[in-house]
Amino acid sequence: MPNLPASHKLRTGRYAEPNRIYLLTTITLDRAPIFADFALGRLVVHQFRRAQDIGLANSLAWVVMPDHFHWLIELENCSLRKLMRQTKSLITREVNLSSRRSGPLWQQGYHDRALRREEDLVTLARYVVANPLRAGLVEKLGNYPLWDAIWV
Repeated sequence: MPNLPASHKLRTGRYAEPNRIYLLTTITLDRAPIFADFALGRLVVHQFRRAQDIGLANSLAWVVMPDHFHWLIELENCSLRKLMRQTKSLITREVNLSSRRSGPLWQQGYHDRALRREEDLVTLARYVVANPLRAGLVEKLGNYPLWDAIWV
């Protein structure tokens, strides 16, 4: 395999299937803890809901961490590339407007993992939303405000 930059390696072999379940992760530029500000983190949540409302993806579980998010989705009527490009772009615009900042917010690319049919979705959703516990941000999940799962 050629020696590609990390963002290009993320795209190598990427294929998106409608109705398939994916775990998506993306990180802020230089891992800046932008979403430690709850109001800015809510802007991410708003874009997750928007993507669902317009039929791009069903949100199954998500967590917004200070410097990244994990989003478990069922892909609907678009590609992963379109979903993430729109979501990251709209979050950047809203965060920049709300915080009077400018410039890029995200590292290039994103990580995606297609789930196999036999994988336990509830177990994976629990893993996703438990990120704040593992990171030591809270002692109880209920104390962290930026997560949700359809099973809860």
